[in-house]
Amino acid sequence: MEPFKSGFVTLIGRTNVGKSTLLNLLVGEKVAAIANKVQTTRTAIKGIVNRENSQIIFIDTPGIHKPRTKLNEVMLETSFSSIPDADVILFVIEATSKNIGKGDSIILEKIKESNKKTILLINKIDLVKKETLLNLIEQYSKQYNFEAVIPISATNAKYKDVILDEIEKHLKVGPAYYDMEEYTDQTLRQLAEETIREKALKLLQDEVPHGIYVEVEKMQERKNKKGENIYDIDATIYCLRESHKGIIIGKQGEMLKKIGRAARIDMEQNFGIKINLKTWVKVKEDWQSNETIVKQFKLKS
Repeated sequence: MEPFKSGFVTLIGRTNVGKSTLLNLLVGEKVAAIANKVQTTRTAIKGIVNRENSQIIFIDTPGIHKPRTKLNEVMLETSFSSIPDADVILFVIEATSKNIGKGDSIILEKIKESNKKTILLINKIDLVKKETLLNLIEQYSKQYNFEAVIPISATNAKYKDVILDEIEKHLKVGPAYYDMEEYTDQTLRQLAEETIREKALKLLQDEVPHGIYVEVEKMQERKNKKGENIYDIDATIYCLRESHKGIIIGKQGEMLKKIGRAARIDMEQNFGIKINLKTWVKVKEDWQSNETIVKQFKLKS
């Protein structure tokens, strides 16, 4: 019988390259918020994959971007601080890049400094021709001795085992750090906040900039009249401006109802329990520079 292996794998890349979509594909559960927006992931979320002979713990980091606020600085610090502790790095880039851009160059330098085992994943291959892809592979292969270069589409399940098999090859013999039934170290409260924020970002499109965060103030389990277990969840969506508040609530509260409905359906599927969700919207103009709030997004060991 093969010895059991385990290890920590950091997912790193620029914003919007599809890291969270990839994490959810690999874990097989929804642990990371997915929205077609820059900086959807604010914290380093752990996703856990339990296989027959291994346990792989993924850390999905915030996308690399130019910091403009205290929050942005913390997000960058979180991304780079996860590199030294990783057993394997998954460096995700976009197939649509013609060459190595500034953001990817910064990440490459950090990888070179760490000298860690790194697998290069080229995402969104369905959007480019083969010649473009081969040119990109050649450019990156000259920069670093990658353990493997795998062209993928993070929305296609056929790549899941290809990636996991490659990671497993490079792990050391070690124990299971988490229970074999677990798929994330996030609490239900954090997962609820992530879900509500994701639905808000998706439904609001570009009307409200990225300046929202969600706080679950109450999460209590009880039995309803039918004797079924139900979670009462009270959550507040904070935004930066009064004008944003109006957009989030919508005409006669329609937008807020849509956000709540979509989040509730998702949570009921993920948590396997009925949800009674109540949401409010409040303005907190300086939250992105507020130390107490921002420190929630720092990497927790």
